[in-house]
Amino acid sequence: MSQYNEYAGVYSLLLTPFNWDKTIDYKAYEEYVAWQAAYKPQHLFAVCGSSEMMELTPEERVKCAGLAVKNSNGVPVYATGNIAVDYNDQVEEMKKLEQQGVSGLVFVTKGMCDKPNELFDYLMSLADKTELPVILYEFPGLRPHLMDSVTYGKLAATGKIKGIKDTTSKMPEIEAKIAVQGDSNVLQANIPFLYDAYVKGARGVVATPTSCGNGLFVKMWDEFVKGDLEAAKRTHQDIISLDNCIDSGFCASAKYLVGLQGINMKPFTRGTHNLSPSRIRSIEVWYDWAKANGVLVNP
Repeated sequence: MSQYNEYAGVYSLLLTPFNWDKTIDYKAYEEYVAWQAAYKPQHLFAVCGSSEMMELTPEERVKCAGLAVKNSNGVPVYATGNIAVDYNDQVEEMKKLEQQGVSGLVFVTKGMCDKPNELFDYLMSLADKTELPVILYEFPGLRPHLMDSVTYGKLAATGKIKGIKDTTSKMPEIEAKIAVQGDSNVLQANIPFLYDAYVKGARGVVATPTSCGNGLFVKMWDEFVKGDLEAAKRTHQDIISLDNCIDSGFCASAKYLVGLQGINMKPFTRGTHNLSPSRIRSIEVWYDWAKANGVLVNP
């Protein structure tokens, strides 16, 4: 293959905006999806950890995926299809997501990474039930979640699996997957090692700060692919700063930052993350700096 294929690049995560009563603010969601898509990432990831997918009902997950497709302006939308507990319910949800027009499905490792042979069979059985491309996700909400490189290599060799969101956050493990990725794509979740992983052969990014600073990741990817490594390093420095800004209290922190950028999103979550007055002020000060210095710009 050429160095990068259609499954490489930036997968921008989509937050789920809630009203004060924890119902989904679908109007704000549509506005937010369109805003994210306007930065022209290679993909949008609609039903993910940053979407609080474990706190959404199956109906909400499917509806959010469909609205993401509707408002994506042609940017391919991926969504997690195997959150349900029951296997048959997973297959049914996959079908419903396909009917919504998603471009690909994401499968979490389902807490099965201590049983690699069983995990391989399980993931391939799901993959055989769809014609859509599949990306794997080492989702930390279901542990053990980190897949060994041998198992990933076997899955990638089938041609059905187009990539993996690696969440190991350790360069030796990242490099081990890169060594066996073949035509698939190791996609990085770790921010400190993002540039290093690109240099070693990672082919994209799926990381929490894409939910509120999408443009920086598109910029860094474009710079790296064009070979302007010094520019990519400088943009990575800005991404590190963004990551530090939102790390505490995520995903409420990311939602608050999105709101500061003009999108009607409130920092409500269905989890326990609440922003203290000092955290709110910290995000505001960082945003003022980022805006004044051209770090965050609207599309």
